[in-house]
Amino acid sequence: MAEGSAFALCRGHATICLPIEEEEYDAIVESAEEFRHWLNDCFGEMPELFPVGFSQGYTMKDGRVSVKQGKWLRRIVLRDGRSYSIRPSFLMPYMTARTEEVEAPLFLRKFGVPFWALARVFGGNPMYWYRLEIGLGRNSLVGTTVRTAELPEHVLADEHHRRRDGEKNYIATTVAAGCVLGAALSEGAGTEDLKEAYGVFKQEARDVDPAYAPKTVNTDGWHGTQAAWRLLFPLVAILQCFLHAWLKIRDRAKHLGELFFEASQRVWDAYHAPDRRRFSQRIRRLRGWAKGCLAGIVLDKVLDLCNKRDLWTIAYDHPGGHRTSNMLDRLMRSMNRYFDDGQHLHGSRNAADQHCRAWALLHNFTPWHPTTTEDNNGWQSPAERLNGHRYHDHWLQNLLVSASLGGYRNYLPQNP
Repeated sequence: MAEGSAFALCRGHATICLPIEEEEYDAIVESAEEFRHWLNDCFGEMPELFPVGFSQGYTMKDGRVSVKQGKWLRRIVLRDGRSYSIRPSFLMPYMTARTEEVEAPLFLRKFGVPFWALARVFGGNPMYWYRLEIGLGRNSLVGTTVRTAELPEHVLADEHHRRRDGEKNYIATTVAAGCVLGAALSEGAGTEDLKEAYGVFKQEARDVDPAYAPKTVNTDGWHGTQAAWRLLFPLVAILQCFLHAWLKIRDRAKHLGELFFEASQRVWDAYHAPDRRRFSQRIRRLRGWAKGCLAGIVLDKVLDLCNKRDLWTIAYDHPGGHRTSNMLDRLMRSMNRYFDDGQHLHGSRNAADQHCRAWALLHNFTPWHPTTTEDNNGWQSPAERLNGHRYHDHWLQNLLVSASLGGYRNYLPQNP
């Protein structure tokens, strides 16, 4: 089992988080009968938030008052003996705070506002805000993000290069439907290292759907990335990014003036061909034109693109697949700004890994600009749009409810 997935089986994920307003919660929590009635209603509406076996019955175990927040909390016991705490969504995990107190600072963290600045404006100390944020990384990234939707069949994958205490590390990133579904730290860029890192995404996805296997994955040309995905998902179709091939041409041909614009038009005209046959025709024409009009390194890069015709045509067998990495690149730009502002990664591998995962959940759940929300039928974030559903209008409470049981479906109480 990959190190980053060890969160899946720890005992800390024995908490069911459910959406409820504080006034309503206060009115029912001290009555076992009323609390049970509310709990049963929640299960009827949102069974995906509850552990396997809940429908077989449970008993009320006990109740206690949180010293930190002064709120009653209740626990239940399933018939198989497993115990679970019930936490209302207006309280943070481990009773560290109320959501209303920390949602603004965590929202600002999406934009890389440093922890010391949060402490200066909102109080506390920098380590408090740091621990609050990376605590989000304990949750399953896939399971928390994909709650009511089907797992995407077409994904994109690449590694973000980032230094950790001076040593180069790699964040194996998996993206689909505008959401980050994998962000696992790897200390190397070889096949085995990347297999372990991308394996975290596989394990979390298989926890949601034991038979899950993506149909396609878009990657750049790095052998280690492609080999890792073939080992993890032997039947996956590798779609190599067309954009990367074009960028190699652009970087060397911008000085050519009119020839550059003509080359651009011919390359993208081939890309937009509606079928395999016409794509091949346009690639042949591009090759012939390039040999007559270009020279040197620019010609070499155009011919290199043409020579990979068979790689590009695989996409025509998978209409829903991603032919370019545009979606991944947009998210990686946000990741790059976030970690640049934080002066790269620090601390142990486990802490840095949780930090990457916390950033991913913040990206998936924090609200968009209001104009973007209007353009997306009122959905406020990538996770809401993917699921077509929200548990709570408050973004942080929506995240916490989605992370009920740590986002894991097949909960096991023992350590791996």
